[in-house]
Amino acid sequence: MVEQPRLSRGWLWVRRRDMYLYLLENQDSGVYYIGVTKDIEERVRYHNGSNRHFTGKQHGEWKLMSSKYFSDAKEARKQEKRLKKVRNKQYITWYFTAQDQGA
Repeated sequence: MVEQPRLSRGWLWVRRRDMYLYLLENQDSGVYYIGVTKDIEERVRYHNGSNRHFTGKQHGEWKLMSSKYFSDAKEARKQEKRLKKVRNKQYITWYFTAQDQGA
């Protein structure tokens, strides 16, 4: 069982190693983007802003489809790298869906 971040005085205390693996989908093109971050809301705002990277060059809004919590940043980055190599939308969707359902 994965330990979730603690809430203290209304603030989310995230340890240095805590990371989220997240899946975004472009609402116009249907393109997926996978990444890791400590702050999902801030990262989605970044992707929808005018950045010069992959997501900034795509037209349309990016929507958060799913995320998975990792207590170890190294493991989160390992999974990100693995999923980016897969390039199979069905598998990626299954991975996040199965994780949500505890499979």
